[in-house]
Amino acid sequence: MTDTGNLTTAPAGGREDLDAALDRYRVELTGYCYRMLGSAFDAEDAVQDTYVRAWRGYAKFEGRSSLRSWLYRIATNVCMDLLSAGSRRARPMDLTSPQHQASAVLNERPEVTWLEPVPDARVLPQTADPAEAALARESVRLAFVAALQHLPPRQRAVLILREVLAWKADEVAALLETTTASVNSALQRARATLAARPVRDCEAADPLDAEQVRLLERYVSAFEAYDITRLTALLHEDAVLSMPPYDLWLQGPGDIAAWHLNQGIGCKGSRLVPTTANGLPAFAQYRPRQDGRPGHVPWALQVLEVSGGRITGLNAFLDTDRWFPLFGLPEELP
Repeated sequence: MTDTGNLTTAPAGGREDLDAALDRYRVELTGYCYRMLGSAFDAEDAVQDTYVRAWRGYAKFEGRSSLRSWLYRIATNVCMDLLSAGSRRARPMDLTSPQHQASAVLNERPEVTWLEPVPDARVLPQTADPAEAALARESVRLAFVAALQHLPPRQRAVLILREVLAWKADEVAALLETTTASVNSALQRARATLAARPVRDCEAADPLDAEQVRLLERYVSAFEAYDITRLTALLHEDAVLSMPPYDLWLQGPGDIAAWHLNQGIGCKGSRLVPTTANGLPAFAQYRPRQDGRPGHVPWALQVLEVSGGRITGLNAFLDTDRWFPLFGLPEELP
């Protein structure tokens, strides 16, 4: 996604043409802001703020850089402003130690604590290059975006621009108004920080291979039948279950099975609707109504991490009032 071939002069047709030019970059800018901020909603707000600032400052745009570069500069400044307070989004595994089912305590933390899932279509531009598409999916995985949150904002921007979006060092230097040497130094420090926090391997959801399809079919069948023996047979030996907004997380098939059979028994009878999030397979989970009426209502957005034919992560995001509308999911199932 280098910066060649983009607009270098102002669109000639006035506001309507400029709106079209800005919309051309909306998805990739949202993806950039999401990686920077770790929040789907903050990313969309940041892009909207970017476009407002672009309109206000457009008279000063001289066309010496491409419109795309100029928008990325504004978006970077917006993100830097939002990150200036030093807060970062996290996963439960970043904040607490694993608990055991028998003594597990559900401690809820505010929404601003959590790394958020995001629909693929909001952050992954269409591309005909399979390698570029694969890199884009890898770079929005929950584990990778969580790792990015450990970088200072400037290093975060440098690493995303250089290693995800494939910008040249001098292009990043121009965007950040610094030197190429400074960019290279920031990239080295960012790489060292990530190397000290290795990101666990997991496989993308698009496209699924035959083995992944079979694994997910078996998962759906076991979960909807609430056959916990079959379900936990699909888990890696150190698989993790997390449930934001609670900071609780469990590790290993034994504790995960015990949770589903005790505190999580209300999930029995659930139905799953497939979707994708963060380049990963995901399911909208609907539990049976608790009022005795027929039908199922939203309970969780499950984002699965898969590696080597086993499920390594079950990420259940429980704030369905936020997630289901964002993912275009039904309000209930008949």
